[in-house]
Amino acid sequence: MRSSRRHPLLVPALLCALALPAARPADGMDGDGGSGTALGPQVARLYEDAAKATRQYEDGRLEAEVQRSKALEYERQLDGQRQEIDAVHEDLGRIARAQYRSGGGLPLTARMLLADDPDGLMRGQRAFARADLAVNRAIGKSLRAEARLAADEAKARTAWQALEKRNADLVRLKRKIEGKLEAARSRLEGQADASVAAGACPGAVRLDQRDVPVGPSWVAPVETYELSASFGSGGSRWAKRHTGQDFAVPVGTPVRAVGTGRVVKVTCGGAFGIQVVVQHADGYHTQYAHLSAVAVDQGERVGPGQWIGQSGSTGNSTGPHLHFEVRVTPETGSALDPVPWLSQRGVPL
Repeated sequence: MRSSRRHPLLVPALLCALALPAARPADGMDGDGGSGTALGPQVARLYEDAAKATRQYEDGRLEAEVQRSKALEYERQLDGQRQEIDAVHEDLGRIARAQYRSGGGLPLTARMLLADDPDGLMRGQRAFARADLAVNRAIGKSLRAEARLAADEAKARTAWQALEKRNADLVRLKRKIEGKLEAARSRLEGQADASVAAGACPGAVRLDQRDVPVGPSWVAPVETYELSASFGSGGSRWAKRHTGQDFAVPVGTPVRAVGTGRVVKVTCGGAFGIQVVVQHADGYHTQYAHLSAVAVDQGERVGPGQWIGQSGSTGNSTGPHLHFEVRVTPETGSALDPVPWLSQRGVPL
């Protein structure tokens, strides 16, 4: 099952591997996170920068396509005008040749003296003059139209070339940002793994979150994702069945509280690695596991869409993703399928 909000840069879907239910994370949270606690906000900012550069590139690419289409259309119009001018030139040549064959090389007075029907000759001469004038006007009109089209085509090509250069610059900027992001994600993941291994979870590191607009009461735990392991799926990774829904996202992706609630648990270690559990007013609890960093403290109140941590691959995990559970109690063993639970609250996945 795939979300309609897939992101083209997401990593391939990876499944989490939970250990035996008895191996639950220990309660509590120790340590201040050390000197690397700024990595979380840095990764979040780089995600925003990369998304902005991608949007700018896409806008520029679409604009360049419009300019390219204009240039091609002008070229087609120019071809049509050239064909019309060639036809006019051919008509004028035929008229000139006919005039020459009919004595057009003699002065008009001499032709009138020699003509059997001088009045007919004059009428023919006037008709020829009108045709000649019409041909000249048609040629002038076509030449002016061709000049205008050529100028428009030059403008379109200049604009297109400028946009192509701008897009090339944006590609380089985007690659530079993505390189920094990859390096920062790697350091964040290493820091999280070291903290979990030492049993000293990093403290809450506040993210420079954009303002959360007033909107739905419930949201998905991440904005862009691919669904991977589903609730109840089996396999060698779990002692029984998978107890949540996995969202395949890169390390450092901001994780959101799905609804209003209070943070009742922030723990580190064990199968779930770094995790946050939120209690909601309707008595349900939501769990966000395998995180690389947390952005809230135990006891803190959160709202729908608020960033509460960042995804990772801590604990018993085969790759970066968010393991999301809905529980009747804060503890393992009371989980239910989160997909219909969210759907009932207006959040289809």
